[in-house]
Amino acid sequence: MTKIGLSSDLFDTKGRPVFDPAAFDLFTEAGLSRTVLPPDGGTIDPASVAGYDALFIGGSRLTEASLASDSGVLRVVARNGVGFDAVDVQALTRRGILLTNTPLAVRHSVATIAVAFILALSLRIPLKSRLAREGRWAERGDFPGVGLPGRTLGIVGLGGIGRELVRLAQPFGMRVIGADPFVTRDQLSDTSVELLPLEEVLAQSDFVVIACLLDKTTRHLIDAPRIALMKPTAFIINVARGPIIDEAALIDALRAGALAGAGLDVFEQEPPDRNNPLFSLENVIATPHSLCWTDTFLAGVARSAIKSIVDAAEGRLPEHIVNRAAIDHPRVKQWLASAPAGG
Repeated sequence: MTKIGLSSDLFDTKGRPVFDPAAFDLFTEAGLSRTVLPPDGGTIDPASVAGYDALFIGGSRLTEASLASDSGVLRVVARNGVGFDAVDVQALTRRGILLTNTPLAVRHSVATIAVAFILALSLRIPLKSRLAREGRWAERGDFPGVGLPGRTLGIVGLGGIGRELVRLAQPFGMRVIGADPFVTRDQLSDTSVELLPLEEVLAQSDFVVIACLLDKTTRHLIDAPRIALMKPTAFIINVARGPIIDEAALIDALRAGALAGAGLDVFEQEPPDRNNPLFSLENVIATPHSLCWTDTFLAGVARSAIKSIVDAAEGRLPEHIVNRAAIDHPRVKQWLASAPAGG
């Protein structure tokens, strides 16, 4: 039976999977055994790689050093999610190990939390909740919200999540603009979004949503000069990865009143320091990189990731391969060629 290793961060503090355990039926039906790896402190240990045919990982880092004990049988590393910035993709590709993610399963849920942040910030929900609970009823007229019809929503990154956000935003009567160097106007012809340069998106938007992948080109993409382009009445929302925004610059802008507020599900350092200044700012809504973790989201992501492992174990190429260059590696060609007929 093919040996599958599951990173410990796929389980909650009580040792239960964070998703519906029924997803494991896919392993059982395929005759695959699984083992939960020891806690890794955030980085996959080399001992956890040796001898495994597949790894099913959450947010744990997988580095060149993690692969030091690779025995040559590891076929696939399946990310339980869409982002892969914590994985050394080139190290996997050099060894002929496939990396998969779950781009379809995350789209609606992550776009939904962007909408949730837009609504919560525009309606000033955290502040107004405090007014009711703290006996400050008389102050309710002091803090009007921001109506959405006619306002401009800017989306940085028009991949699957960004385009789903375009669809979800339609009923609110907002003008929607976006920036993405990898998307053409023709590719957006079936949407209502206007494609503009990043600087124009920042300057014109009342709400900016970060929805792009993190890589070397997008790290601190939203830096101090670009934050300075935004309206002082604008809100910024990050549902992608923390380091895309220069956090120190964001804190300075929020403190100075150069931005109206922020909704953040991600941070430059995760977990963030408890004394992070963002947590003391009343115009910031902060959540622990899990706001989209609903039962349906978690089940869909897990089943998609597990299906990638089952496909590889049975000699098929998985659907969502990040490092497609690895397909031509002799290691991959060997296990594809050795698959049983009909596998």
